[in-house]
Amino acid sequence: MTSRIDLILTLADDELILGWRNSEWTGIAPFLEEDVAFSSIAQNEIGHARALYELAARELGTDADALAFDRPLDEYRSAPLVELRRLEWARTIARHWLYETADAIRLEALQAADDPELAGIAAKMGREEVYHRIHAEMWIDRLLASQEGRPRLDEALAELWPYALGVLDEDLRPELVRRVEAKLERVMPAVEPIGRDQHEAELAELLEEMTMVRRSAPAGAQW
Repeated sequence: MTSRIDLILTLADDELILGWRNSEWTGIAPFLEEDVAFSSIAQNEIGHARALYELAARELGTDADALAFDRPLDEYRSAPLVELRRLEWARTIARHWLYETADAIRLEALQAADDPELAGIAAKMGREEVYHRIHAEMWIDRLLASQEGRPRLDEALAELWPYALGVLDEDLRPELVRRVEAKLERVMPAVEPIGRDQHEAELAELLEEMTMVRRSAPAGAQW
C-alpha cells in the first residue's frame, strides 16, 4: 500500500470517526442551537470521509463502504483524539477546537502538495471547515471569558493536548503549537504526543455500533 493511500485513509478515518462522535450530541447538547450545529458539522465530516474513501477505493479496487466499515480495527488510522467517546461539554469544545486547528494545518499542507487530485479535495474540505473553526473559536472565546468556564476549559486542554499533537506528523506540530499558544496567549506544556500507533478502547465499541446494520445485511446496506 502506497504512502499516498495511507495519507488518504488517515484523513478519511479521522473525519469518519469524529463525525460519528459529533453526531452523538444530537438531541442532548446543552443548547438547541448546538444540536443543529454539531449535527451539521458531523454531516460535513462524514461527507469529507466519503470523498476521501472514494478516492482511495478507485486505486485499491474496492468501494467506499468497504473501506469505511469492513476493515479490521488494527487497519484504522484514526488519531486517538477523535476516538474518545462523547466527552463532557468543555472537553468536547476543547477537542473540537484542537482538531479543527490541527486539521487546518494539514489541509493547507496538502493544498500546496504536488498532487492535484488530493489538493483539490483538500481545498474543498478547507472551505467547508472554515465554518467549523469559526464555531469552535466562538466557544473557546466564550469559555475563556467565563469565570466558571475558563478553569474547565483549561483542564480539558491540558488533558487533550497530547492527543492533539498526535493528530499531526512531527513536522507540522510546531505550527499547531504556535497557533494554539497565540490563541490562548500562553505557553503550552511540552508533552509526549499520543500518536496513531495506538487506539483508544472506545474505538472497538464504536466500530461495533457503526457496522451493526452492515453486518446484519452486508449485501444491501448502503451509507
